[in-house]
Amino acid sequence: MLVREAMSTVVLTIGPAHTLRQAAALMSARRVGAAVVHDPDAGGIGILTERDVLISVGLGQDPDTERAHAHTTTDVVFAAPSWTVEEAARAMAHGGFRHLIVLDRGEPAGIVSVRDIIRCWVPAREGAQHVPA
Repeated sequence: MLVREAMSTVVLTIGPAHTLRQAAALMSARRVGAAVVHDPDAGGIGILTERDVLISVGLGQDPDTERAHAHTTTDVVFAAPSWTVEEAARAMAHGGFRHLIVLDRGEPAGIVSVRDIIRCWVPAREGAQHVPA
């Protein structure tokens, strides 16, 4: 299966001046674990994840004053729609991250997450069985 078949095509995009609280509220409302941060002044795109927000809050930083740009990963590994989900999984495992921005012709076309990859490998009904603790 290819990344284009597994990725989410509705991408949450925020600006670098969004506060972490605003970003978290948008991610929560959309039920996503990451947002693409588009910063035209810095000349690129980055990613802000739920983990980035959690680390900031855990450090005692104020989510109402902390800005997305200060917590955005800018050295992003991008996926191509033509990658296989195995290639995406390898990139995630190698880099230690759970989301890849998918670029098509230099523009964000989607995001593929670990959850998306798992859904490709395990049919929904098969994964619904209760596993004893």
